[in-house]
Amino acid sequence: MNSPAVRDTPHGAAISVKVHPRARKNAITGQIDGMLKVALIAPPVDGKANQACIEFFAVALRVPRSAVTITSGQSSRRKTVQIAGLSAKEVMQKLSAEK
Repeated sequence: MNSPAVRDTPHGAAISVKVHPRARKNAITGQIDGMLKVALIAPPVDGKANQACIEFFAVALRVPRSAVTITSGQSSRRKTVQIAGLSAKEVMQKLSAEK
């Protein structure tokens, strides 16, 4: 499965996400406009949704939290999440296994 939402960069994989805060559960709910739609329970207040996004991808991809950073979109629903040490192919395999 190849996705325009996940691409290789010199520092690992970059994931384009659109965050839906205050959702019922944390989950990937699909794709829209070349981005993964990610539902998060946390509200978009005081960086809580950003921290929840980092935690979500760290758990889903089984990597340390320190390997996950938000490289753009800290105050937006549209974000780029960088995963150090994984290729785009590895990210897609791990996310597909989560479902």
